[in-house]
Amino acid sequence: MSTIYLIRHGKTAANEQHLYCGSTNLSLSQAGVEELRQLHYSIKNARFITSGMKRTTQTLHILFGDVPYSVDPGFREIDFGIFEMQSYEQLKDLPAYQLWLTGDNEANIPPEGESGNQMSARVLDAFERLYHSNQNGDENIVIISHGGVISTIMAHLFPDEGKNRYQWQPKPGHGYRLENQGYDEIP
Repeated sequence: MSTIYLIRHGKTAANEQHLYCGSTNLSLSQAGVEELRQLHYSIKNARFITSGMKRTTQTLHILFGDVPYSVDPGFREIDFGIFEMQSYEQLKDLPAYQLWLTGDNEANIPPEGESGNQMSARVLDAFERLYHSNQNGDENIVIISHGGVISTIMAHLFPDEGKNRYQWQPKPGHGYRLENQGYDEIP
């Protein structure tokens, strides 16, 4: 079986300002670009996939150069709906936000957005399709995606670790290497 790399995109202004950002198509921040330029990945014989968002495509080009890649929107981050590009401080007094935070955070749907469960189903369907498309294992797979997406995949693959989706979230530009039913953090 091939090795699968799950790499989170570099830092954006939304990351720096602690804003909910999933479906907003942001570019990397200057700090994000500079941090990525310090990382060095050497992955041979690889198929590259991004979520199609600017931040993932920019990350791919900074880390790996001008390589061919495909886009799978199944690997996009959760859609926070009307909470997109706002901070906790901006939202904390809104009844709709309080309702979203109350109860089952995976099942609750932000207005005009998607729930954690909906995002997980979408992501895991995309991952399953990708996994089965490479059953002969003749190439490595590099997915440049988002923190929530990577966390969802890791929590699904390694439930015995007892970590929730948020505890699996890698730092920008970092991620996991999956091989032979195990994993390690990269870099």
